[in-house]
Amino acid sequence: MQLTYNENQQMIAEMIRGFGAKNIKPDMMKWDESQEFPVHVFKKLGELGLMGVLVPQEYGGAGFGYLEYVTAIAELSKIDGSIGLSMAAHNSLCTGHILQFGTEEQKRKWLPKLASAEWIGAWGLTEPNTGSDAGNMKTVAVRDGDHWVLNGAKNFITHGKSSNIAVVIARTGEVGDSHGMTAFVIEKPTDGFTAGRKEDKLGMRASETTELIFQDCRVPHENILGEVGDGFIQSMKVLDGGRISIAALSLGIAQGAYEAALAYSKERHQFNKPISQFQGIAFKLADMATEIEAAALLTYRSAAMKNRGENVNKESAMAKLYASEVCVRAANEGVQIFGGYGYTKDYPAEKYYRDSKLCTIGEGTSEIQKLVISRAVLK
Repeated sequence: MQLTYNENQQMIAEMIRGFGAKNIKPDMMKWDESQEFPVHVFKKLGELGLMGVLVPQEYGGAGFGYLEYVTAIAELSKIDGSIGLSMAAHNSLCTGHILQFGTEEQKRKWLPKLASAEWIGAWGLTEPNTGSDAGNMKTVAVRDGDHWVLNGAKNFITHGKSSNIAVVIARTGEVGDSHGMTAFVIEKPTDGFTAGRKEDKLGMRASETTELIFQDCRVPHENILGEVGDGFIQSMKVLDGGRISIAALSLGIAQGAYEAALAYSKERHQFNKPISQFQGIAFKLADMATEIEAAALLTYRSAAMKNRGENVNKESAMAKLYASEVCVRAANEGVQIFGGYGYTKDYPAEKYYRDSKLCTIGEGTSEIQKLVISRAVLK
């Protein structure tokens, strides 16, 4: 298996490094402090083709595969996990759902605006009382002629306020029925569709997270993706790809934390020598480097399988589980290596630490990944 970047990956990596130095690094701590979602940055990423990485060129996208996609997320996340997270959510969830299950007419209507970042996308599955237990969702859609009327609420929605369009899963059948939920595309503004409370988060603070609220929200029947009742099944397939996104996000944050700690360990002197020469620090760096390499192998393997059209249910869960846990460990050790300075906002370690934890929770907790993996191996 090839782990070196191909020509496209190298081009994307270099482009993002240059873009990040100019457009992200100077202001990222300001965005973090104020929880500002920098829409203008994503418009610029759209101009670079990074908001429609997987979208075919005929729909205005870059037309790349999952190897390039993973590279883009990881390189952005090395700089700022918030930017990597929002880019990933836009690409894999909202845009990815329409790309995978939309009709030709729906794709031509919505994908060009999403791929260019003219429109920012959101995706709504999670609810206040149904996180991992999505089958018991309370948001309901009832048919009324050529429309469906939605009532309920979603929470922890990335870009819930700033988005121009959302793919929302609502119950159209019985509670707990995996074929009783349907995916709707809702444009803004639509009467009865509003954003609710914005979450005040530990990390990923520049990636907007809000509620979505539906009060007699009327959605045309033609805005359904696939068939009525297919929404939950579609969502599980979308999340198979989404797990690769979060694995890439985790990988990037871990690499950023490691590279910062490695550089600092060579600069920081104690007892008349760099702290990297002390075995206690050197072994931490060795563990970080080894685990990150292993996470990269799992992540790029699942990406390569996805490119080939293979089932990645188990492999994407393995990549997401391992990479996210490695991310937390690497960020934790990064703070330790920085010592007291790692606890201050003058150095990058504390931000990697705060951002890392979401990776073990978002798009399926570590416990849910183990459930997915165990079901696959016990078949």
